[in-house]
Amino acid sequence: MKQRFIFILLLLVFVQCGKDLSPFGGEPEVNTLKPRLKPEWPSPNWKVVSPESVGVSSSKLGLVEEYAFTRTGDETDRKGRRTDALVILRNGKLIYEKYARNFSEDKVHLTWSVSKSILQTMYGIAVKQGLVKLDDPGYYHYEPLSRDEAHKKITIRHLLNMSSGLAAEEGYESGPLKSSVIAMLYTRGRKDMGAFCANLPLRAEPGTQVYYSSCDTNILSAILKKVYGAEEYDKLPFEKIFKPLGITNVTFERDGSGTYVGSSYLYMTAQDLAKIGYLYLNDGVWNGERLLPEGWIQFTRTPAPGYKSTPYSEDLSQDNYTAHWYANTGVPERGIHEPWPDAPKDTFAGLGHWGQMLYVIPSLDLIIVRFGDDREKAFIKNDFLKLVKESVIR
Repeated sequence: MKQRFIFILLLLVFVQCGKDLSPFGGEPEVNTLKPRLKPEWPSPNWKVVSPESVGVSSSKLGLVEEYAFTRTGDETDRKGRRTDALVILRNGKLIYEKYARNFSEDKVHLTWSVSKSILQTMYGIAVKQGLVKLDDPGYYHYEPLSRDEAHKKITIRHLLNMSSGLAAEEGYESGPLKSSVIAMLYTRGRKDMGAFCANLPLRAEPGTQVYYSSCDTNILSAILKKVYGAEEYDKLPFEKIFKPLGITNVTFERDGSGTYVGSSYLYMTAQDLAKIGYLYLNDGVWNGERLLPEGWIQFTRTPAPGYKSTPYSEDLSQDNYTAHWYANTGVPERGIHEPWPDAPKDTFAGLGHWGQMLYVIPSLDLIIVRFGDDREKAFIKNDFLKLVKESVIR
């Protein structure tokens, strides 16, 4: 009888471990967000307080500032750490802010691929409205993906996880003849980026290989335009994201077909980008209103399932790509460690070209926005995050 009880208990544990714990698929690699007690909301601006009042050392923040703003190159060679803005919030309050290179709190900055994380926010809204499901085939909403049977396997989830299998080439330095991202942004694809990307051939079975691709993002953007219709799509980010968060100073560029260039061309201020981070820190709720569906942040922080079958390389540990964000969990079964080992494991981020960064650290109740113009790998994310973590004294 005792052996039978143990067998049943083990069976229940096995079944529970195999369950899909997220409504959007994939067992989370990190714990769910803990409810935050009475979060303070910017209305519309952040409350400014001293670092010590929220348990942060001003002197240690001085080391953060020294790392971020000490120039090691010059304007001619554009080398070294070239920080344009740094904003840090704790407990929903602004504790540090500094600008350089002619930027200020009111001047928008190109976010580059942090734009992808805001495009993901647009999908959270569409999912909450019941207009799309993550396992919908992309072609169901967007005709260019239906040109052959292989493309019909590409789902919205695959695109969000950068696992479409489409043969894109992301390298900016390889030139327009080889680089699909250069061709998409500046030459053959700029009139309709979604259609250009959707007609790429496949190089891998959809869902099986993680490959960072701006093409996946702009196909997603084009899908949303088909889902909403042009008029509602035009208003989507402004009415459903920026307006509720009190963001008014923002520019979102479009391609020749009127589709938002979700991969690259969103301009925001550092304080306003911090509001996006605060929305995610508060589990998709803003000032008592749920903007993103329950479970969306859990999905956001879970590494793409395609890591488990992507051909292994040392580069895989540089980033833990999730659903248009990045995690700090690693993928242990593949020997992939966390990209920022000296930062809390629950850290997640939106990251962009040339040093654009939005970090959310739930365990420390921190939001960090850093804008830059780095042309070489002199700004080490782990070293920077280690200094920020060490500034927290309680």
